Amino acid sequence: MKIALLTCQRLPELTAADQLLIPEFAKHNINAEAVIWDNPDVIWTQFDYLIFRNTWDYYEKESQFNLWIESIKRLGIKTLNSIEIIEKNKHKFYLRELLHQNVLIIPTVFIEKTNQFDLAEIIPKNWKRAVIKPAFSAGSYLTEVFDCHEIEKINDKYTSIAIQKDLLLQEFKSEIESEGETSLIFFNKKFSHAVNKKPKPGDFRIQVQFGGMYTATTPSIELIEQAQKIVDSFPDNLLYARIDGIIINGQIQLMEVECIEPDLYFNYSAGSIQRFVAAFLDLIQ
Repeated sequence: MKIALLTCQRLPELTAADQLLIPEFAKHNINAEAVIWDNPDVIWTQFDYLIFRNTWDYYEKESQFNLWIESIKRLGIKTLNSIEIIEKNKHKFYLRELLHQNVLIIPTVFIEKTNQFDLAEIIPKNWKRAVIKPAFSAGSYLTEVFDCHEIEKINDKYTSIAIQKDLLLQEFKSEIESEGETSLIFFNKKFSHAVNKKPKPGDFRIQVQFGGMYTATTPSIELIEQAQKIVDSFPDNLLYARIDGIIINGQIQLMEVECIEPDLYFNYSAGSIQRFVAAFLDLIQ
């Protein structure tokens, strides 16, 4: 069997952690190789499966990525996660569907493309701080945290963006600074491990490239059960899913369900590489 571990131009060999998947797959007579998703020279039909891993520029190439997804669909190549999951997960309005399923999410206003963007009319009056970002984004792309008395400045900045992109407006929770964000990682819908991520002092971004500090953590059974319900709400198979949220009063307030290209923090959990490959083998049987 031959599989492609999909990546991007700036990470042609995958991250150091994801590179460890290649020898692990080889133990099971599976030839896995890093492949750049938008490399025009790739013959995709040579692969039995495509696994999305480090496609970390897809949101910067929205039209190109959507066209590529359509081409893979036409070719009938199997992907994990599935193309159906990728298509739904790439646009963060999926959170609205989860909200309708009684999943507790960070208070969110969903703003569809508009040429009449007016934050003063949109933002709830009781919010003190807020986060605004595109619905098709990742890694703090075009993301701003602002005090609500700064509405005019943010409104000016995002008026032109709102014409082109759907947006999410979320209440900023101070717990992100004090307690951090927790990621619970599942392989084949089974809990594997968890990581807590805190921003550096004075920042809100938890990503390591912005100075975020990561530590392995052991969530309570109750928290794992809450995350499990979110994962189980997806009818399709999931090779992997990362539940990102803030823990407030023992409850996960969901920020995102990452099913496309999340860092799975293999280097924070012994055996996670093996669990990932075992999940793949279970799914393809």
